[in-house]
Amino acid sequence: MKHLIAIVTLATLMACASTSRDDSDGRRLIQNKGSDSMVTVALAWAEAYKKVAPDVGVAVSAGGSRTGIAGLLNGTVDIANATRTMTPDELEQAERHGIRPAEMIVGYDAPAFIVHEDNPIDRFSLDQLAEIYGEGGATERWSQLGVRVPGCESDEIVRVARQDSSGTQAHLRRRVLGPERNYKLGSRDMQGSIDVVRLVSRTPCAIGYTALAYAPPAEVKIPCIVTGDEGDCSVPSIQSAVDGTYPLARPLLMYTDGEPSGVVKDFVDWVVGDEGQCLVRHRGYAPLRPVFCP
Repeated sequence: MKHLIAIVTLATLMACASTSRDDSDGRRLIQNKGSDSMVTVALAWAEAYKKVAPDVGVAVSAGGSRTGIAGLLNGTVDIANATRTMTPDELEQAERHGIRPAEMIVGYDAPAFIVHEDNPIDRFSLDQLAEIYGEGGATERWSQLGVRVPGCESDEIVRVARQDSSGTQAHLRRRVLGPERNYKLGSRDMQGSIDVVRLVSRTPCAIGYTALAYAPPAEVKIPCIVTGDEGDCSVPSIQSAVDGTYPLARPLLMYTDGEPSGVVKDFVDWVVGDEGQCLVRHRGYAPLRPVFCP
């Protein structure tokens, strides 16, 4: 994990340079910034692409979907990674700056709500989650959901969330809370998915949410989400993200200024090709299509 953090820090420093330039070794450098949820696969793409195009470097940095999109709008990045679509305000800013955002789906994710492994709860409805996380929501204690959590003597539900630049935070606000409702105050807001999983795994009273790729079953419990009146319950997985049976599934997106061209197009084409899509699957996300991965 320390190795991953070191790579992201180095990539962040690299990304402070101007967009799509030549680096000190004479390679063409693509600036790729945005979603924390996508950074693990973005780093894998960047590393593998060195063998495909040794004369092209891909500098990856995180910061959240909003940060990546802001970089695209101010001309400091070539590719913005996002786990949500651009907002009307962002599209207006793009128009004012002469930016023509082109959106590309590069995979799928099934973001999961997670609890401590000792928590006996095994399912949530969207209404229950809205009452836990939503402004004015009445659910503050686990006993209100009919469970007693070992190690959680206070019975308090400790809400773990993401910072407001997070695409996951914005996606779940729309899908769980609805367009007119905000998150209630008092959550513990983490910078990245790794931090959410770490805190929930150590806190019996906690609930959090994260990209599926960051939620190892050995560390946390992943309840299913009730999907209908019949009591059907869908578990977040690669398959349920692809077939749409998981109600919180979402696309993984890349944005460029206009249709990509040159070295950026070559890289994006490789990402959506079989080799790039195998890395999507290997990192715990759903590829665009069935791929054979050795």
